[in-house]
Amino acid sequence: MELLYLLISAAAIAYVATPWVIKLAKNLDLVTDKRKRAHPAHTHEGIIPRAGGIPVLLGILIPVFVYVQVNKIVIGILIASTLIVLLGLFDDKYDLSPYWRFVANIIISAIVVMFGLGIPFISNPFGGAIRLDTVRVSFSLFGSTHSILVVADLLAIIWLTWIMNMVNWSKGVDGQLPGFVAIAALFLGLLSQRFVSHDISTQTVMFFSFIVAGAHIGFLPFNYFPQKIMPGYSGGALAGFLLGVLSILSFGKVGTAVLILAVPMIDATYTIMRRIKQKKSPFRADWGHFHHRLLEIGWGKRRIAIFYWLVSLILGVASLLLNGVEKLIAFVVIGILLLVFIFLIEEIKERT
Repeated sequence: MELLYLLISAAAIAYVATPWVIKLAKNLDLVTDKRKRAHPAHTHEGIIPRAGGIPVLLGILIPVFVYVQVNKIVIGILIASTLIVLLGLFDDKYDLSPYWRFVANIIISAIVVMFGLGIPFISNPFGGAIRLDTVRVSFSLFGSTHSILVVADLLAIIWLTWIMNMVNWSKGVDGQLPGFVAIAALFLGLLSQRFVSHDISTQTVMFFSFIVAGAHIGFLPFNYFPQKIMPGYSGGALAGFLLGVLSILSFGKVGTAVLILAVPMIDATYTIMRRIKQKKSPFRADWGHFHHRLLEIGWGKRRIAIFYWLVSLILGVASLLLNGVEKLIAFVVIGILLLVFIFLIEEIKERT
């Protein structure tokens, strides 16, 4: 019952804040207007406000400070989340270079790692755990001894940076992103009860997961077709960052996140490979993501969004039932099916 209350509280705050943010975005010209700024990946029509990260962040900050036991790691997560939203707002206004955004992603990821978030070990699909905290560099600063877990911290920075961009790329259709992010957060919260590896309680991780899910649920009605506000870079990158954080707070959840987010993950990997093959920058947006392919074969935006939600829901349930090897097999099977589907769509497109 307490978890449901947290979910509803976060959703209510985000829901109430979103109309205010829509007005603010219009007044500050934080909008997407094809007449002023063409974007090859956009699927919307008309002038749509951006800045979707603001209501989601408000839906998270207030319940966290009221209900969650705040420690150093939680503070680091909230600081980094705020920086991501600020970065996104600058991008909404000034259309920042994707290269500068990428550098900023790395810096923000490093900041939260400095607050204690890292990946000391990951689950081995074949049993046991793979230790990542064996390489340690210690140094003295201001009279105190500090340690850097080289592999664990570096991998955390890479993972957070990757998932920020990967999830952000899967927001091109109305309602697509907040739906699957909320579902993923809920399942990561449920799985957090098995084991927690950081100096943070299982209750805190569970509470934080449901708050993240609730904030995105509250934002969803305004983003669902026909959308009244877009997530923008602030909303997309924030969603990815929060899922990345949740996935490494507890033992074994990195692999679980890979399974639940299989479609966005495979789509992002394929997109990077496709751009490199075409001798294009992997950072430059284009029309070629999986949701674009679905639009090309006649799928509506509502159907695409619901498809992403259902796949995330099915894979979330599977993550509760499957062991390590079975999760790996499931991910490989999904990857093969998705790639075959993409190749078939491209073949049909070439013939027509």
